[in-house]
Amino acid sequence: MFFLPANYRHPAFKQGMRDIAPVAPGIAAWGLMTGVAMVKSGMSIPCAVLMTLTVFAGSSQLAAIPLLASGTPMWVILATGFCVNLRFIVFSAHFKAYMMSSPRWQRMIAGYLSADITYVQFTQRYPTPYLDAEGHREQMAYLAGNNSLNWAGWVLAGLLGVFLASFIPTEWGLGFAGVLALVGVTCSLMSSRMRVISAVTSATVAIATYALPLKLNIVLSIACAVCMCVMIEQMSKHQQGEPL
Repeated sequence: MFFLPANYRHPAFKQGMRDIAPVAPGIAAWGLMTGVAMVKSGMSIPCAVLMTLTVFAGSSQLAAIPLLASGTPMWVILATGFCVNLRFIVFSAHFKAYMMSSPRWQRMIAGYLSADITYVQFTQRYPTPYLDAEGHREQMAYLAGNNSLNWAGWVLAGLLGVFLASFIPTEWGLGFAGVLALVGVTCSLMSSRMRVISAVTSATVAIATYALPLKLNIVLSIACAVCMCVMIEQMSKHQQGEPL
């Protein structure tokens, strides 16, 4: 039932997309960084495009890239990818109760499209599987929406990173990809108003005081972000009539 056309018209499909949307910028930034890293490691653009379209596993891709660049034997690369992705065995065992009524080929594709964040969001929304047909359809529609946006964001951003990598100066190297990775993590954590304010404040102060010695701009940016959030929280409590 996972790929029935009716699932894409089900309200749960749109709900699945809405739930993944807040973390989509972080996922896209991570995919962008992975695309840049592949090309900067010496991989040809056709191979990088092929890997982006077929290997939907960011952590194993990043683990395999330096091994591919150094000419490591293929069995070592495959073993590394297998070990990095062992957690999906646990995910698969949990998904079994939800998906055993679906054909095997659909289960395999759903397993390929599912990622850490989609697994977490799906199991949080549906702690137990629905046994009736309509309930099962709702769960599969939600998972399809969740997976679709997650996969599309990753692949499109990865392809963008592959094609933009040639415009990034070589001397930036993989260090630039590391910066993009941190941006991706930061974006994925900005899930509330307070977190957005904290991130914007710290980034603004860090840039404005970049000339300070001993990287003190980082310390100052953290302090300002904490003070800003504490002040806003106290003002909010005061407006709600709570004692300070």
